[in-house]
Amino acid sequence: MTPTLTSEIIMPGLVQPSGLQFRQRTLLAPAAGQVLVQMEASGVSFAEQSMRRGRYPGQPKFPFVPGYDFVGTVLAVGSGVAPDLIGRRVAAVTKTGGWATHSVVPAADLVSVPSGLDPALVETVLVNGVTAWQMLYRSARVKPGQTILVHGANGGVGTVLSQLALHAGIRVIGTAAPRHHAALRTAGIEPVDYGAPDLAARVRALAPGGVEATFDHLGLESARTSFSLLARGGRLICYGAASGLNDSTSVVRLFVAMISQITLWNVLPNSHRVSFYNFWGGHTIGLTAFRRRFQTDLTALLSLLEQGAIRPQIAARFSLKDAGAALELAESRTVQGKIVIVP
Repeated sequence: MTPTLTSEIIMPGLVQPSGLQFRQRTLLAPAAGQVLVQMEASGVSFAEQSMRRGRYPGQPKFPFVPGYDFVGTVLAVGSGVAPDLIGRRVAAVTKTGGWATHSVVPAADLVSVPSGLDPALVETVLVNGVTAWQMLYRSARVKPGQTILVHGANGGVGTVLSQLALHAGIRVIGTAAPRHHAALRTAGIEPVDYGAPDLAARVRALAPGGVEATFDHLGLESARTSFSLLARGGRLICYGAASGLNDSTSVVRLFVAMISQITLWNVLPNSHRVSFYNFWGGHTIGLTAFRRRFQTDLTALLSLLEQGAIRPQIAARFSLKDAGAALELAESRTVQGKIVIVP
């Protein structure tokens, strides 16, 4: 096949969003088990915000192409890959490489995407949507009629999680800045100011008996408050430490402190259960099992998208060359929903 010219964004080192670089290079033909994909959408996530600071566990050495996930169309396949995959729309999670016009990736990572769906809309439910789905149904196992607390209900994960819960008949209390409260109310979420010094009291006023589950991505201090708000038998799902993004404390130390606290909570004589959600499954799941689980859960989410049962919000769309501006907007915490890069 003719060599493919790709345009891509480079994260060269510890830079500000404006320090991202644009380059073009020629891709080799896909090798055995690989496919060439023309990118149609990739997302801006907390991962890229952490990586540019060198604070994402397991990130590659600089320089590299960021972009945790993507939606695209297969243009060519390597040996051992079914030829009928050519022309299909697919999605994948790769941790890096999504901010490009073309990429060569393992065929085994791909999940088929209905051709009628907007690629940018599909992008909103890849990492964010699957995270929300798995926390709600695999980790917390919340039931219709129960009440949950979602921190950052206006964010990428929070919006999908809230919509999934409401669709299932689950009551949602969501924390967010006051500027987002009107939109949250319209969506059926009961908002609470995330910066209020009496946040716990405000949540208790809405749920005097406690909440059946809390989803907290902020860090240890917030997790302690979330734990105190659980009803008997409630579950706390922690899935990040966003409050420590600009902290000088080692990322390893932050997570060790979090896991230590979770372990202590779970051995204490109480009815609550606490877990730390790991998108990749940690040491308990292999790559094959991860791929199978990801495909199952993403397919369920795409079905809900097709039905119109959920409609995650796209906060903004940026061209590839404007990736720096997209990252800067994401870090401003001023928007509701997912920021998408459309190559």
